Amino acid sequence: MTNKGGLEGVIVADINTSYIDGSKGKLVYSGYAIEDLAETTSFEEILFLLFNTRLPKRKEYEDLRRTIAANAAIPKAVIDMMKSLPPDTSAMAVLRTAVSMLSAFDADAENLTDKEAAKAKALRLTGQITTICAAWIRIAKGQEPIPPRKDLSVAENFVYMMSGDEPDATACAALNVYLVLLAEHGMNASTFATRVVTATGSDLHSAIVAGISALKGPSHGGANAEAMKMFIEIGDVDNVLPWFEKNIKSGKRRIMGIGHRVYKSNDPRAAILRRHAEALAESSGERKWLDIAVKLAETARADDYFVQRNLYPNVDYYSAIVLYMLGLDIDMFTPLFAMSRISGWSAHVIAQMGGRLIRPKANYVGPHDLEFVVIDQR
Repeated sequence: MTNKGGLEGVIVADINTSYIDGSKGKLVYSGYAIEDLAETTSFEEILFLLFNTRLPKRKEYEDLRRTIAANAAIPKAVIDMMKSLPPDTSAMAVLRTAVSMLSAFDADAENLTDKEAAKAKALRLTGQITTICAAWIRIAKGQEPIPPRKDLSVAENFVYMMSGDEPDATACAALNVYLVLLAEHGMNASTFATRVVTATGSDLHSAIVAGISALKGPSHGGANAEAMKMFIEIGDVDNVLPWFEKNIKSGKRRIMGIGHRVYKSNDPRAAILRRHAEALAESSGERKWLDIAVKLAETARADDYFVQRNLYPNVDYYSAIVLYMLGLDIDMFTPLFAMSRISGWSAHVIAQMGGRLIRPKANYVGPHDLEFVVIDQR
């Protein structure tokens, strides 16, 4: 009997961080509907929720925000390493290498059993990954990185560290929503990778590096980058219909960011991000990319192929517009995904600590009973 692979339908753990009902377009974080959380909570509150299965009180939130900000600086040696890399190095490769290097500077890195120590390391990494992402944007352009401020949230600090200017409220709100929406999503590929590593008894930094490595693959974390490249290729809203006819109706290509492995209805995150893309377009006066995205989505939803298969825009579709309008190069899209998902990864790592080694079976389909022949007689 052959196996299709992908572990589709196989349950590998009980979790309390998120629940997804793809047929109804429903996403829940520890009991709370994503629609209720996205517009009213900070990313730091979501991190607390995923770690504790409850939302923080005011003091708990302030303590968490201060802890992340106070530990967000990265060692000079890590900055120097980043400066030594070619400026065209993949941003995800930079992030993967920098996080691995950070373990050498964490005195508690090899504490493999204490879950409270793991939470503290995860908070440090949350701030540090934000700083790495912002620093690489500047280093790749030949600019000096800007250190984080202790008075800002994760979203505010990232916007500040990109330019050194006081963070714009509309941009911070859009980024915060993005971070909230991408924080956790069940047993996805990168999350499973972090749990596999953790189950061996390895350290948190190694598990997060595994998550980053899995997210780097275009089948997982790179979809919004591909969606933005598609919008740029289309170039103008008047080109949407001819582009659709030439590329999609002909069967030559598929629309990046429409359709999802889990959601067979509306991805609830997509509608929320569309609203923030609208707000960014309004504040900047630049609607071109959003108009192209909206027109293409409307064109697809009017086509029988997409209707019959329940294919809707997913989180990657409108997040591409949001990130691009925040001034990010396409290569930085997936690192921003990791900047958010560090929260979900960490919650899963902590839950997996002390658990049994993950050791699935494989179905052998190779030959049997071959006769061995020594090398000189083959």
